[in-house]
Amino acid sequence: MPDTKRGPIFPEEGACRLHDNRVHYFSMKNITLSADEQLIEQARLLAKSQHKTLNAIFREWLEQFTARSGGIQDFDALMKRLKHVQAGRHFSRDEMNER
Repeated sequence: MPDTKRGPIFPEEGACRLHDNRVHYFSMKNITLSADEQLIEQARLLAKSQHKTLNAIFREWLEQFTARSGGIQDFDALMKRLKHVQAGRHFSRDEMNER
C-alpha cells in the first residue's frame, strides 16, 4: 500500500516508466525557394497562428506530398506485375462502368 502522505509510488496503479537513452539524429538539408513576397508573409502568419514555423509547415507538406507519390509508384508497380492478365476481350465504356 502506498504512503498516502507522499502519494503513490507510480502515478497510475500498475504504471511503470522506462528510460530510453537513445539519441536520434536527423540530417536536414537547406534549400532555397522563390515565391511571391506577400504569399510568404501570409504563410508565415498562418504558421504562426498554428504555433509553428514556416519551415515546420513546409516539412509537413513535403512529407505529405512525397507520401502521395508513393501510392502512384505502388499502383504502377502493381499494373506492371499484372500486365500478363488478359480479360479475353475489350469492354465498352458502359460495360466497364456498370454497377
